[in-house]
Amino acid sequence: MSLRLDAADASPAQDGAADQRLLLVHAHPDDETINNGATMARYVAEGRSVTVVTCTAGEMGEVLVPDLEHLAYDKEGGLGERRRGEIAEAMAALGVTDHRWLGGFGRFHDSGMAWHPDGHAVAAEVVPDNAFWHADLREAADELVRIIREVRPQVLVTYDEFGNYGHPDHIQAHRVATYATALAAAPTYKRDLGEPHDVAKVYWCAISEARMRDSLREIRATGDTTTYEGMDPDGELGPFFTADELISARIDGQAWATTKMEALKLHRTQVDPDGPFFAGAESGHAFWGDEYYVLAKGPRGPVGEDGFEADLFAGL
Repeated sequence: MSLRLDAADASPAQDGAADQRLLLVHAHPDDETINNGATMARYVAEGRSVTVVTCTAGEMGEVLVPDLEHLAYDKEGGLGERRRGEIAEAMAALGVTDHRWLGGFGRFHDSGMAWHPDGHAVAAEVVPDNAFWHADLREAADELVRIIREVRPQVLVTYDEFGNYGHPDHIQAHRVATYATALAAAPTYKRDLGEPHDVAKVYWCAISEARMRDSLREIRATGDTTTYEGMDPDGELGPFFTADELISARIDGQAWATTKMEALKLHRTQVDPDGPFFAGAESGHAFWGDEYYVLAKGPRGPVGEDGFEADLFAGL
């Protein structure tokens, strides 16, 4: 069965959609689907161009499938190669045909992470020598400059300056994307990397704090105290969520929510099919169908009654 049947009644491609190009810069395989899966599936269906750049193969990720634990970095290894296949399958499910590894597969290694007592990620005590976290910023940025100048996107999506929750690779992806965006536009910078191109709009991924609180209240009202255990709808939620007054855009991807969740399941080593991403079945899908963004660069377009842009290309 096609993974895209849920989008069959979606609107046809918009005028000029073929000339609209989105570039997403992510740290590890699965980050792109968690944060932007519905957006990507929707835009592909509308005839827009979607390019995904992944900075590392996620070699040091936690393996959540017992039968595959031997692939872990601290055991036999091989997780990066496994995740290479997983993201290929996920991209196919979303309809994305242009996926690239920053500098080529294996150029930059997963840096790993540790958890801070305050609940956010930090760099681990031991970081591999070839880790993305240790990469020369201009060297890594040049690899992205080359892609930006080739693809010539109007919109680029990445993380905020904290990597949304502190993971060193997410922070580095933000730095690389920010620096590369500036360098790609400079008319005198390394013309051998391509003709200069100015990305018109840059967005940072976000999860709506208000939406999360509402969802938690609905879950708790059913008597469920284990899903998102320890999270209080009226308490401190930590760094994973963004205050709604800072959010600029909400992409309605409800027609592609099931497609997104099926693609997420293809990241088999990283996603627990019984975990919180899939909590409440349809209610869980509905939560992840709406995707939110903070505008970091460029003009804000028209907003709807909810106060958000409904399209990342709005205003261009």
